[in-house]
Amino acid sequence: MAVLLMRLMLQTTKLDHNLIGRCLQRHAVKPDPTQLSLSASTPKLLYLTSAKGFSTAGDPQGERKQKRRDAFSNTGRKISERIIRVLDEKGMDLGMMHRADVIRLMNKQNLRLVQRNTSSEPPEYQLMTGEQIHQERLKLREQEKAKPKTGPTMTKELVFSSNIGQHDLDTKSKQIQQWIEKKYHVQVTIKRRKDAEQSEEETEEIFNQILQTMPDIATFSSRPKAIRGGTASMCVFRHLSKKEEKAYRESQESQRRDTLSKDDDGNSKESDVVCQ
Repeated sequence: MAVLLMRLMLQTTKLDHNLIGRCLQRHAVKPDPTQLSLSASTPKLLYLTSAKGFSTAGDPQGERKQKRRDAFSNTGRKISERIIRVLDEKGMDLGMMHRADVIRLMNKQNLRLVQRNTSSEPPEYQLMTGEQIHQERLKLREQEKAKPKTGPTMTKELVFSSNIGQHDLDTKSKQIQQWIEKKYHVQVTIKRRKDAEQSEEETEEIFNQILQTMPDIATFSSRPKAIRGGTASMCVFRHLSKKEEKAYRESQESQRRDTLSKDDDGNSKESDVVCQ
């Protein structure tokens, strides 16, 4: 009897499992074709995302080109503002004009339009010839070259003995002058002779002799001083500032006028003596 009950329970369990499996197969969710198409297109989206790496938005070279165009360029007929202030090719103010009138004037006189002051209200433009634009760009380049370069000043060093010969000293002086003309600072160290006593005044005279070869471009950045326990002397030469160059030229001109004045006075006294 117990065996029959066990068989009936096993058969019932098998039937239950079969029914559950059939129900799952009937209600199984099939994949949506639209979802498959979206997943297939995913690589294209990734490709578009990676393409941002080729953008020139953060490219320094692109920024330099943009700055160069903005510095002084021909606007052409792409005038973004409706009303602008216009100057003619001679710099005369033509007043406020509509951009359509400006374009007609450009075509009539064969001129180009250049931005002068975009911060003003309304913005200021000027009509110019191609040659004028070229000359203005050359001026801008010269101004950029004339601007002092920021950054630490480079220092050149030169060391020699106090018993240097005159020919060698002249050669050293020329080398120092070349460095000074390139706006370098030049540190010069003179070692004193070991076999003889030598005063600081003697080594300082050598420094002054070097300076006298280039009084119009150089001066002391730091005056001569004893170093290494008095066994050597050192100073630093630098280029004259704009103010110092101007003062030097004025002093030279004043000396020249004084010399001419003395010569004239001497000539007049001699003529008086001859007449007597």
